[in-house]
Amino acid sequence: MRIKILGAGGWGTALALLLYQNGHNVSLWSWDPLHVEKMLRDGENKDFLPGVQLPPDLLVSPHMSGVASADMVVFAVPSQAVGQVVEQAKQYINPKTVIVNVAKGFYSDQRRLSEVICSCLPDNHFAVISGPSHAEEVARNLPTTVVTAGNDIDTCLLVQDIFMNNNFRVYTNNDLLGVEIGGAVKNIIALGSGIIDGLGIGDNAKAALMTRGLAEIVRLGTAMGASPGTFTGLAGLGDLIVTCTSYHSRNFRAGREIGKGRPWNQVLEDMNMVVEGVYATEVTYKIAQRFNVEMPITEQIYHLLYDGRSPKEAMWALMTRSKTAEEIY
Repeated sequence: MRIKILGAGGWGTALALLLYQNGHNVSLWSWDPLHVEKMLRDGENKDFLPGVQLPPDLLVSPHMSGVASADMVVFAVPSQAVGQVVEQAKQYINPKTVIVNVAKGFYSDQRRLSEVICSCLPDNHFAVISGPSHAEEVARNLPTTVVTAGNDIDTCLLVQDIFMNNNFRVYTNNDLLGVEIGGAVKNIIALGSGIIDGLGIGDNAKAALMTRGLAEIVRLGTAMGASPGTFTGLAGLGDLIVTCTSYHSRNFRAGREIGKGRPWNQVLEDMNMVVEGVYATEVTYKIAQRFNVEMPITEQIYHLLYDGRSPKEAMWALMTRSKTAEEIY
């Protein structure tokens, strides 16, 4: 297939390599001509995926017009850029082109990313890919397993066939809503896990935060209409584990620096990468209020990021909450 990947960050680049290895005609788009020039000169994406060589015949371009001839378009841009990029691309996209989104997060207006994309491209078949899948490992052909969910089973089966190989296993899932929610909210919990690591308060606390964080994801997801079982799968528990424990995780690394006492805006500036958990925290906090769902971890991270609460104060607030029973949902 002719596949155009919009977004030349680490994940977009890793998927371009995967699809190239699978025998597809792949091209990679970046909004920044200087970034494209640098990738072509270096033969790798030194900014976002250093040390991984790009095939000499992999097309990298700053031009959106190539989308017009694509059988499939993959959106691999940060969640808050999805709206702008789909608006740019829609004039070129054929109604028969399959759309795949691999970004994880909520849009700033509280919509899921599928709602943002499908509102602009209502006639196209659509699917997402989610699960525990760090670009650094996928690009090096390390074993990875993900799920795809979409607006019809045939599209999911097509995505499964196109992306799957011996190192990248793809399951289908019929709960698009749950898959998107799990992929968005786990980034908040990963920030919290990093904060605990930065505070140096132990593995017990980290395990507790991950477990109770999963409970928050399930509560919000079921309140929004998702299947609770989705959150015990790859797009829920699987993605949560890897994002909360791996140094490949930008959310974990950012949280770790915040836990050490550094201002979060300075941490993000130094990382020079998008940390989705920061944006997801603000939006999820508002969604939880709208659905009247209790999410104490999300609430404390929100206060830490946006109300000046210190990491120690946020942890103290969680540990001194009124006693209650352990209920997942």
